[in-house]
Amino acid sequence: VVICLSSESLPTSPTYCLNMASNGTWTADELMHGKAGDRHDEPTASTSSSPAKGGRRFSTKKLKGKGASADPMDWGLPGHLTDEEVAIFMKFRDEVEKRGGEFKNTVYSFGDIEGEAFCLTRWLRARKFKYDDVISMIEEATEVRADARKHDFYPDPSEALGCEPSVFQAQYPQLYHGHAKNGCPVFISKPGILNVDGMECITTLDGILKFHWHVMMHDYKMRLLKHKEAHPNFTRFECVVVIDLDHLSTSQLSQRALSIVKTQTAIDSVCFPETMNRTLVINAPRFFSMTWSIIKGWIDPRTAGKIELISSRKNWESRLRELVDEEQLPSDYGGKGMATTETLKKEAPEGVLQQHHELVYVRTSGHCSVDVPAGGELEVKVFSRATTEVTISVVDDNDKTKVYTAAVAFKHTGGTDENDPPTSMVITTQRIAGPVKARVKIESKGSRFSAAGNYMVACNIYGK
Repeated sequence: VVICLSSESLPTSPTYCLNMASNGTWTADELMHGKAGDRHDEPTASTSSSPAKGGRRFSTKKLKGKGASADPMDWGLPGHLTDEEVAIFMKFRDEVEKRGGEFKNTVYSFGDIEGEAFCLTRWLRARKFKYDDVISMIEEATEVRADARKHDFYPDPSEALGCEPSVFQAQYPQLYHGHAKNGCPVFISKPGILNVDGMECITTLDGILKFHWHVMMHDYKMRLLKHKEAHPNFTRFECVVVIDLDHLSTSQLSQRALSIVKTQTAIDSVCFPETMNRTLVINAPRFFSMTWSIIKGWIDPRTAGKIELISSRKNWESRLRELVDEEQLPSDYGGKGMATTETLKKEAPEGVLQQHHELVYVRTSGHCSVDVPAGGELEVKVFSRATTEVTISVVDDNDKTKVYTAAVAFKHTGGTDENDPPTSMVITTQRIAGPVKARVKIESKGSRFSAAGNYMVACNIYGK
């Protein structure tokens, strides 16, 4: 069906002909005032709506300012556009179709299933409906993602990182856990316990970048698509983010730590715009709270309005339960779902029952111990960038004369640039059967007046 819509308020043309086929194209009037028979409500502190019960809903009320919403969180969404914004939308849509190819693939990075109106307005909101700025942004994003696209956005996370994801997650816990009441995936990040020295032992900034491409295009994307298939009215391809700053200290805010965070956010800001639905920063130490009060004044009011800083556990648990059903919320965050520590254990390689990761600093010698239960078999792998030669052995922690793995020589043989991969080696020539308490010993072969460096010991306990 083709509808020809005339409107004196749309500046680029007096008539718009829009194909209203089953692909969900919106008319100009609907972009301003919503689709007939639908409503739009966002969960708030006092009210909430679940897509599973009522689906995605859009306002039919004639909004203030010729379609503009009084709620800043609704600004730029389909059903809440002004006549000028509709005109830019139409021009943008035509340009996307005309260019096609990788330009269009960049725009529809999550696939056509997101829906034309919701996908295009995401990009338009990111640049406040300034047409030339939006086009420039997409051109930049197309270039940024070009190399990752050649590698299919790194479908193998271990290959991307250069280590098992579970080793990475042990140094910087980050995970998706369920969905919020509005259907958005819930992402929990724990930068307060980020181990920068451990990260440096196992991967590179380039590896972290590749892994982030994997997460966005093979993990986050699939979560969105699966939820959309189960809940066809779900339209907000966004994420509810929880940033847990528990244990954060000023010493952790090093240039290396900030580089890791910056590496991940740089991709999102240009290639996945407007995918933050809401962010809760919890357990913030006093020094961060004081800094935030200054930073907030520099941020766009609409963006700042999406970020909540809550230090009191009682208050942030209450707020999380307003946004997320208890069954979807981890038990260590005030819900009834699986604890984040248990969810992260699922990242372990197939067949692994338990894992133990420990950063060992070696001056002349160092060690770590691990309990291997009955029925378990221990495998030890070591990662490092240290160029001093060391020997690594595995002995019985209670009887040092009992040797399970004789001393083997180890040192980093690669380059020293931050993007040169670290060296890794499986130390155990054969798995060590439990029950036993094993000690991994690292002894330097260098001068006793200089430190050997840091070594990440990754222990996997397999079932027999």
